[in-house]
Amino acid sequence: MNSYDDDKNASDTGDVDSENAAHESESGEDESESGDEDDDEEGEDDEGEGEDEEDEGEDDYEDEEDDEPTLKYERMSGAINDLLKKDSASALAVSNNLLALGTHNGIVHIIDLTGKRIKSYKPHQASVSDTEFDSTADFVATASIDGQVVIQSLSTHESYMFDMKRPIRTVALEPNFAKKSTRSFVCGGMAGTLILREKGWLGHKETVLHSGEGPVWHVRWRERLIAWANDLGVKIYDTQSQMRITFIERPADSPRADLFKCTLHWQDDTTLLIGWADCIKIARIRERPHTTTASSSSNQPPFIVEITAAFQLDCMISGIVSNSPSMPRSQDGFSMQNDTPSSFLILAYQAPDTYGDEMTEDRARQARKTAERPELRIISHTGEELSADALGVTNYQAWNCNDYVMAEVDGSNLPGKPGRCHIVISPKDVVIVRPRDRKDHILWLVDHQRYDEALEEVEKLDEDECSADDDQPEISPIAIGERYIRHLVAEGNFAKAASLCPTVCSTDVERWENWIFVFAQSQQLQSIIPHVPTEAPQLGHLVYEMILAHFLVHDRQSLLRTIKEWPKSIYDISTVIVAVQAQLDRSPSSSSSRSLPAPDAVVLMECLAELYTANRQYGKALPFFLRLRRQNVFELIREHNLFTDVKDQVLLLIEFDQELLERRKQLEEGTEAEASSSEAIALLVDHIHSIPIARVVQQLRDRPFYLFLYLDSLFKKDSQLGSEFADLQVTLCAEFATHRLIDYLRASTSYNLEAAYNECKNRDLVSEMVFLLGRMGNNKKALTLIIERLGDVHMAIEFAKEQSDDDLWEDLLKYSETRPTFIRGLLENVGAEIDPIRLIRRIKNGLEIPGLKEALIKILHDFHLQISLLEGCQTILNGDSSDLAKTRSKGQNSGFFMKSRTICVLCTQPLQRSPQDLLLLFLCHHVVHANCVDGMADIYNHEEPSESISILASGVSAKIAFASVVRARIHQGCPVCHRRSEGNLM
Repeated sequence: MNSYDDDKNASDTGDVDSENAAHESESGEDESESGDEDDDEEGEDDEGEGEDEEDEGEDDYEDEEDDEPTLKYERMSGAINDLLKKDSASALAVSNNLLALGTHNGIVHIIDLTGKRIKSYKPHQASVSDTEFDSTADFVATASIDGQVVIQSLSTHESYMFDMKRPIRTVALEPNFAKKSTRSFVCGGMAGTLILREKGWLGHKETVLHSGEGPVWHVRWRERLIAWANDLGVKIYDTQSQMRITFIERPADSPRADLFKCTLHWQDDTTLLIGWADCIKIARIRERPHTTTASSSSNQPPFIVEITAAFQLDCMISGIVSNSPSMPRSQDGFSMQNDTPSSFLILAYQAPDTYGDEMTEDRARQARKTAERPELRIISHTGEELSADALGVTNYQAWNCNDYVMAEVDGSNLPGKPGRCHIVISPKDVVIVRPRDRKDHILWLVDHQRYDEALEEVEKLDEDECSADDDQPEISPIAIGERYIRHLVAEGNFAKAASLCPTVCSTDVERWENWIFVFAQSQQLQSIIPHVPTEAPQLGHLVYEMILAHFLVHDRQSLLRTIKEWPKSIYDISTVIVAVQAQLDRSPSSSSSRSLPAPDAVVLMECLAELYTANRQYGKALPFFLRLRRQNVFELIREHNLFTDVKDQVLLLIEFDQELLERRKQLEEGTEAEASSSEAIALLVDHIHSIPIARVVQQLRDRPFYLFLYLDSLFKKDSQLGSEFADLQVTLCAEFATHRLIDYLRASTSYNLEAAYNECKNRDLVSEMVFLLGRMGNNKKALTLIIERLGDVHMAIEFAKEQSDDDLWEDLLKYSETRPTFIRGLLENVGAEIDPIRLIRRIKNGLEIPGLKEALIKILHDFHLQISLLEGCQTILNGDSSDLAKTRSKGQNSGFFMKSRTICVLCTQPLQRSPQDLLLLFLCHHVVHANCVDGMADIYNHEEPSESISILASGVSAKIAFASVVRARIHQGCPVCHRRSEGNLM
């Protein structure tokens, strides 16, 4: 069972204060301040006692399970609180969100549901015992113990006052009072009569509906039915048939009716709820079934009443209303309904006295006992208590059951808080009671730290509910989420708190940063890092740098992963580089390029490589890529032209490349990779202008094999590139590629012969020594080495051929005289360099030479073949010469066409300037003027040129003679061809 607490100061705030209507369990009831200004000392004592009870109640409350209440309560504040400080409420009527509040001073206050006073007037001189609105909320009927009934219009000056001479306890207006001219009402009181008054032509007509059964305590009029309660029970009257249709007897063991009033409430047109003392009855009115006997049915009322439910409670009932939604109406004007409502809302009063010993003489038992808090209970149609809330009204200890009133109101017009609600009054308080909605449920979940459920409920809110939450920011997902996060942080559940941050913070940069710093101060930054956004929103760079610094100290693998994944624009790369570099400098094995870095150092180098690359400092990233053995190093160097940067990283580059080659060998299983396939060596050789050769050699001197690969590649590209280091290359080649040394010695001329010979001598490389001795001119020593060390006649013959030295051949022949193997070798390889006769004559008699006959036969065969070849060649040569001579003669003697416009090549004038011009025709088909040729001027300038020319041309002999003279004058042949050969003529 829950309760809500009272706060005296709430009446001065002018707003509806829900905090002052908080709920707590029955065992945790707290005492409210006394609101009775007439007895300050008694109020102070009560307050002190209430505080003690509150402390004890709170302790008990902590031990009990706290169930969510069904209803919520708000004490009405505003002007009504000031009014009730000087007066006490005694009656209540509600219509159209207006309240008519009657007081013990006979005053009626018209207020709205916010506590704002609309109107006040004083129709009575004593306590107002009952009030009622008509359906339009225009007329207010009040009954008072001064014996008067007053009906007052709120919008006009129309009013009615009736003096009944006896105290009136209750009054009810006819339905649609404002719209009817009869202005009917019914009232009753201590006189024991129920009077119906109607307005006619001659004034109001009074009709007594019932009398003689004691005071009429309560009356309510619904449609055509009037229900009232007196000392004997409840009766229902039909105004149309003017017949009483039922009598519901008061329970036999019911306590005094004047102390515990009867409460009547029409749930709908056919259902009446009756609450009397501790008993509840539900009466259902239905039409009487038609019978065949007309006489019997004519004297019976048209309706019959059934009691559908009746049960007794453990408390007294100050008010009762239905807790089920209103029912739709049927076509005949009556509401359609279920047999019984789903539940009832009752205002329960715990009676402090035992009413069976009023006649006792015991003073202690005669003294009035302190009353308990009133309660609002929801009771099912079977009488089961579904929920109970204790109301902490002001000075509740002094009030009795009849001091409380409860009324139902449609709160659809209440600003911001639609839906049905109820009003409960005590002499000093007005409390608004509403069903709890989803938002109230959310607030309750939040107050009880059930944040997960609260967030789920917030997500279920529709758009209308969300828009209504603008006045309640505490039920927004953000507010609940932040409160949840604070709760989780306080409990140390940082992981779950961090997981809520994306939902709570969303795109709010400031909120994100605040929570991140909270986690950082709690040394739990690692919990929130996975949820930190890098875009939409993007936080300040200090936040991201703080996270990277955290990883740098605590989790370097995460640092590397984060650097790779995060956009580089969200933090200052230079700042991070400085921090990582400082950490790397303190790391072991970070300064030596040859030592294997420690695992942490490897991660830091990878971080620096990524950061330098992102910052476009590829040259600074290169050393780290090399030490980390990144396979994209060569692409990086070529793409960003880092040849100048690599000139001091030669050894690292080649070492890395050799590791790649070794891996390739292992994968290929047995296939050896050529040294020339080294990508690093190729890169160094191809960019010698950016990577000087001397600088590379200097760095590789301690690694001779790498130096050999480099110099060898240089030599293959250009034999002169590494000439400065030729002697070094001879040594390296002798050590790492002996089989290729002879090729290098033959191809290069840059090395020192004597140094190379000594190197070969030290390594006993005979073939290379022979070559070097030959190049040095010491042919005899070289031949001696071939004969004595190698014993290779073919090599000796080839060596002698290369040197083309007769003395060397003579030495070879002398050496071979006593060696049959060499003689045979010489016989098999004789040629132009040595005469076979000369060799055969040197063979000593009796010397046995294996294969001599075959060798001689071969020599003879070779000579015959040689002679045949020579003869064939001569025949071919003669034939070719004859054919060429004929072709030349034909070409020289053949004619050609010459046009009149043909010019002289020497003077560029037309050849036929005049008929007297002498032209010279050469076998090369060039035609020139005779006077253009040097030495022909005197022949051309004869005294009688035409005659002499004609004479010269008169006979064949003369022509021959003239041609001889001309040929004698022309020494260089065709002047055109001559000048062209000298370059003087184009």
